[in-house]
Amino acid sequence: MSRTRQDDTPTDVAVERSHDLSEVQIKRATRTRKIFALLSSFCLLLTVIFLILVEVGGTTTSSVRTQIYFINLDLSNIVPLSVPNAPLLNSIARTLGLHDFYRVYLWGFCEGYNGEGVTKCSDPETLYSFNPVEILRSELLAGASIQLPANINDILDLIRLVSHWMFGLFLSGAVLSFVLIFVVPWGIYSRWASLPISILAFTNALIITVACVIATVMFVIFKNVIAGVSELNIRASIGVEMFAFMWIASGFAIITWLIHLGQCCCCASRRDVRTGRRKGNKKAYEPSGNVGTEKPSSRMRRRFWKRSS
Repeated sequence: MSRTRQDDTPTDVAVERSHDLSEVQIKRATRTRKIFALLSSFCLLLTVIFLILVEVGGTTTSSVRTQIYFINLDLSNIVPLSVPNAPLLNSIARTLGLHDFYRVYLWGFCEGYNGEGVTKCSDPETLYSFNPVEILRSELLAGASIQLPANINDILDLIRLVSHWMFGLFLSGAVLSFVLIFVVPWGIYSRWASLPISILAFTNALIITVACVIATVMFVIFKNVIAGVSELNIRASIGVEMFAFMWIASGFAIITWLIHLGQCCCCASRRDVRTGRRKGNKKAYEPSGNVGTEKPSSRMRRRFWKRSS
């Protein structure tokens, strides 16, 4: 049996004992770190799933995908009821080519009629930007026109620029989240590995969150501008499903970053246990058998009961 020399430092003793640990004991000692690493991978998986739902919205006329939209424009009663013969004028607007509603997505837009649902979706377009003026003009028959307020035309250039950024950020966040699913488990082996992983996780969370903020601000402002037009009775509503999906994805991305930020200083890694810097889970150092693990008080209590019986 090897004895510890008196001139050995505590660090040397810890290193010597750590070399005696088996691979099973090292895994037990770092079980907490492994659980958090797998939890972060699961959070990233959920992030990818919800971002995919954001991406596939409006790509087909499926009733499920068409419900995932940023904003819905209802033009079924574009002429206010206060105008004489408003129902007749609205029916005329429909015969001129206008649809009852238009829905905006990340890759394009869809159109349809009340009672029939979505009838057509545009072809998916990279860096798509919603332009209601261009859409309505293309929908109307030759010679027909509709006058939109000037304040809508003023924000079209801003919508185009912001939409390009939003598209790129959502797509980049989905790709980076998928890659990080397979990268974050490497943080189990070393706390130093958690530093670059936490930086990547922070970048990923920042990209997705900025995309969500851009989408929220842009479409809320556009909704308010549309609702403020008194000349036209265009009703606009925000898509609850789309905004819920993208903010849930942002939340899971932030949780992943916080987990790996904490692992930079918390939870012993396998390298820490091997070098003796940290012990990790104390149960890994307990003997496998029951011999010698019972406390003295328990043995004395058992002897007392045997004598009294």
